[in-house]
Amino acid sequence: MSDEFILECSGLTKEFAGFVAVQDVDLQVRRGTIHALIGPNGAGKTTCFNLLTKFLIPTRGQIRYDGNDITALNPADVARLGLVRSFQISAVFPHLTALENVRIALQRQRGESMDFWRSKSVLNSLNHRAHELLDDVGVGAFAGTVAVEMPYGRKRALEIATTLALDPQIMLLDEPMAGIGHEEIDKIAALIKRISAKHTVLMVEHNLNVVADLSDTITVLTRGRVLTEGNYATVSQDARVKEAYLGSAHA
Repeated sequence: MSDEFILECSGLTKEFAGFVAVQDVDLQVRRGTIHALIGPNGAGKTTCFNLLTKFLIPTRGQIRYDGNDITALNPADVARLGLVRSFQISAVFPHLTALENVRIALQRQRGESMDFWRSKSVLNSLNHRAHELLDDVGVGAFAGTVAVEMPYGRKRALEIATTLALDPQIMLLDEPMAGIGHEEIDKIAALIKRISAKHTVLMVEHNLNVVADLSDTITVLTRGRVLTEGNYATVSQDARVKEAYLGSAHA
């Protein structure tokens, strides 16, 4: 494996009772880039994400992360290695404040789950870093706000902050714009761009404007296979992509 790539898979295949959801997928994610995985409904994007993060066991194929074969590892093990998928901790605690949510994620990163029962002074030692992360994602003003009372777009930013608290090398974001109003999309897109300065990002996203603006590389899936790959200018002009995805999306 070249040091150029932080995450690779080869021949990745997943079958469900005879149905092939992902078939012979080869993927290479370059360090320090934003890589988008797109395709029409049923293309296998979510299944591929679940395989890469080990929530599903591949029928065959190999997954390599940071030079190591992680095919046999479980989700917790790969998260500890620095490959973190946002939905793993995206269900924020609704009745805790934004600060408390990020602080819990910081406790997980330190491996001290029993901090729930430790003194307040021990927990307060994490406050400075928690405030930094909230500021980084643009929700510092909501530090004392209970999560359930935050606007949805700001809550999604909080979820990204809790993911960042785990100190990932690569973040896998599953439809980060889902459910977000137009006024919030630019904020989340700008946040992802800032994150990519320090972290590699692999994301599934249906908003093609976001994909066009953010992505360095785009892999297009259809019927569980890789259809094509390249930058947006390249894939958007591919007749097969227009037929399978882009054309129908703009119909």
